[in-house]
Amino acid sequence: MKFRHLGTTGVRVSSLCLGTLMFGSWGNKSADDSVRIIHRALEAGINYIDTADSYSRGESEEIVGKALSMSGRRDRVILATKVHSPMGVDPNSRGNSRRWIHQAVDNSLRRLGTEWIDLYQVHRPDPHTDIDETLGALTDLVRAGKIRYFGSSTFPAHQIVEAQWTAERRHRERFVCEQPPYSLLAREIETDVLPTCLKYGIGTATWSPLAGGWLTGRYRKGQEIARTGRAGRWGKRYDMSTEANQRKLDAVEQLAVLAEESGLSLIHLALAFVMEHPGVTSAIVGPRTMEQLESQLGAADVRLPRDVLDRIDEIVPPGRTLNPEDGGWSPPELADASLRRRGH
Repeated sequence: MKFRHLGTTGVRVSSLCLGTLMFGSWGNKSADDSVRIIHRALEAGINYIDTADSYSRGESEEIVGKALSMSGRRDRVILATKVHSPMGVDPNSRGNSRRWIHQAVDNSLRRLGTEWIDLYQVHRPDPHTDIDETLGALTDLVRAGKIRYFGSSTFPAHQIVEAQWTAERRHRERFVCEQPPYSLLAREIETDVLPTCLKYGIGTATWSPLAGGWLTGRYRKGQEIARTGRAGRWGKRYDMSTEANQRKLDAVEQLAVLAEESGLSLIHLALAFVMEHPGVTSAIVGPRTMEQLESQLGAADVRLPRDVLDRIDEIVPPGRTLNPEDGGWSPPELADASLRRRGH
């Protein structure tokens, strides 16, 4: 396993990060099986684990906490979790406010069974909360010793810059890591997010490098997609009747041929591509089963030659995301018509 520095923190993390979205009721419903997968990842050299309070409504955090307690490796693991998504019917049990952040971090610490969180991440932007309010709350948590660092997830480049400038102007701690979506089928962050993170010395842990299963060979032309799991939860990313997803199918067919010609599995091609970008610190893999994890681990040792990378650029041009739904977040100005129509 290769290790890379997380931005300018001096912390070294594995080039593959274990994501835990699929541990719990959203995916693998066996806690014991999920614990075994976590232990196998640690044995393979992964020292970076990412979860979130919202994954299976806290169940994922509990499983991660159990696995780390049983392994005795808590001190050697860079443990990351997130705050923002709704955690109940209370309208204040969500978002990026000081009130919720201070409550949510204590809940996560309890579920994880730990005294500190290495990297606490804001899961999405919150248009209703001033970024200084959020940075101030997170800075207090660093000084209280509850978290070591904090970062963002799926923030657009201009908000990453705003957060950096606000931290400097208001004497706050700053975001040290961004967690954006990035894959062979979703390359939009090459345009601005990754260059911005490089400019400001921000690490990146990219999510969905296998495009939610599209780059595992599971979704191919002529195959039916079961409306369960990810396909049931995020239907617009899997609806084969749309032109955007037909473009993805066409690209997958060409990428599968390229992988075979290169002597690689499609999974290794996809993960190695993400890790080739100089702005990427780690690629987050999110296995549901032990078999899936084993199929991903070897990608850490793969380097793609220039001719393969050039061919990838021909199939999916740099900076292009084939289906905008794979971006993970849409600005409220696009969703709310009143924000772009004067006087309505």
